[in-house]
Amino acid sequence: MSAPDSSKLSLNTATVREKWNLAQAIEGCARHGIRGISPWRDQVAELGLNKAVSLVKSHGLAVTGLCRGGFFTARDWRDDNRRAIEEAHALGAQCLVLVVGGLIPGSKDLPGSREKVKEGIAAILPEARKAGVPLAIEPLHPMQAADRACVNTLKQALDICDALGDGIGVAVDAYHVWWDPELEAQVARAGKKRILAYHICDWLVPTRDLLNDRGMMGDGVIDLPRIRGMVEGAGYAGFHEVEIFSKLDWWQRDPDTVLSTCKDRHARMT
Repeated sequence: MSAPDSSKLSLNTATVREKWNLAQAIEGCARHGIRGISPWRDQVAELGLNKAVSLVKSHGLAVTGLCRGGFFTARDWRDDNRRAIEEAHALGAQCLVLVVGGLIPGSKDLPGSREKVKEGIAAILPEARKAGVPLAIEPLHPMQAADRACVNTLKQALDICDALGDGIGVAVDAYHVWWDPELEAQVARAGKKRILAYHICDWLVPTRDLLNDRGMMGDGVIDLPRIRGMVEGAGYAGFHEVEIFSKLDWWQRDPDTVLSTCKDRHARMT
């Protein structure tokens, strides 16, 4: 298939967060010609929402997503999600990414936890619609079902979307869904309407840490060109957001080197 469009590259700031704050990441993206950015809310809070909005606009960046809302199985989820919607609206984010939360505390009821997630999303969806902020459910790999996200496949996420209607879709993160035998069918089911974000990195073998050992594109086993073909074939024409948690490798490197590598690997390996 054809090479990816370099203008569609976006940086999830988790990729460089150990060495750069949000202001540095914004300036770094502009310096490297990366036109999209997806910040994390703690970094926005550290910089200040108004300053973050100003810097993003002055550097001409698209905010491809805001990370994150969700955790609907926790006790105090409602107010935090309302604030997340307000922040995403102010930043002009293309979506608010939802990491939905794991098992209800003290419970082993996985189906019940998923139902609670659906109820939580339904509760905040009217506010998100009013603010013009699409909500993007991000299914996470099953290894994180207990503590971070009990929604683990695109099918589960899309079932919630179909039940709740407009204003909600999915973030397709190659790291979390590459293994799914129903991936192709579910990406096609999602289509242009429901695919709100596309995240890329790679799965290392062996994986040394269940959370913070993602690989740079091309260093692992994910067939990224194939997945891009699925996503674009379904009608998605948005950004390709690099999101790498890498405590043992990329977080230790110079961020300018990381961004240069992201650009090179995006062009050659995705």
